[in-house]
Amino acid sequence: MFQSEDSMIRFDMSEYMEKQSVSRLVGSPPGYVGYEEGGQLTDLVRRNPYSVVLFDEVEKAHRDVLNLLLQVLDDGRLTDSKGTVVDFKNTVIIFTSNVGSQAIMELAQGGEEDIGGKGEEMRRRVQEAMRREFTPEFLNRCETVIFNSLGKDDLRGIVKLEMNNLEERVKDRGFKIKVQDEVLDYLAEIGFDGVFGARPLKRVIQREVERGLAKMILASEVGEGDLVHVGVDENDRVKLSVVAGAATGDGPII
Repeated sequence: MFQSEDSMIRFDMSEYMEKQSVSRLVGSPPGYVGYEEGGQLTDLVRRNPYSVVLFDEVEKAHRDVLNLLLQVLDDGRLTDSKGTVVDFKNTVIIFTSNVGSQAIMELAQGGEEDIGGKGEEMRRRVQEAMRREFTPEFLNRCETVIFNSLGKDDLRGIVKLEMNNLEERVKDRGFKIKVQDEVLDYLAEIGFDGVFGARPLKRVIQREVERGLAKMILASEVGEGDLVHVGVDENDRVKLSVVAGAATGDGPII
């Protein structure tokens, strides 16, 4: 949105579960330890006024932290402990939450084809869960977007993005990788967990692809100008093979 990854400001709200966490966001009061350091939220937004501010797992934050954020949502500004007013009017604020995720999982058990007709029921159950968790003042200042469980195409797309990121990283070493379609399907299948969703996917890619690639580099089995094919063998395992001097052209290879 703002053309730079540096424009993303992320807060893990599991780190703001205590009442005193408010001072971490806007700074400690005068005379207290940390006063000169300023607030984590206010200082970052003052330095990056055009940014996306992400509050991850907001349901874990202390109630006083949420009350503090009401001022941002209402007036588009926040005053830090030194009396400086920080403008939030050019920021995009996103809250993520797992509230209601159990209802989504239950309704998604029938598969991707079945979930389409359950949209209204899903929204109703999620909104009920949110009303139990958050105050009306907070909910009335937010626009709710409910995400369905990830489908096969979604997972495959995530794997594809991760593989393209890996291809960009190995460019510095002068070689390329080419990933077969069956690898995308295989990694998407073993990297998905019914409870944790797609979170294990990155670890699976590291174990199945990146670890083998790292061993090749350390053993000098792949060098500048080479092409590494990433496929699946007869035992349904990821297989890496090198074609010497076959890397030509630029851009993504998937």
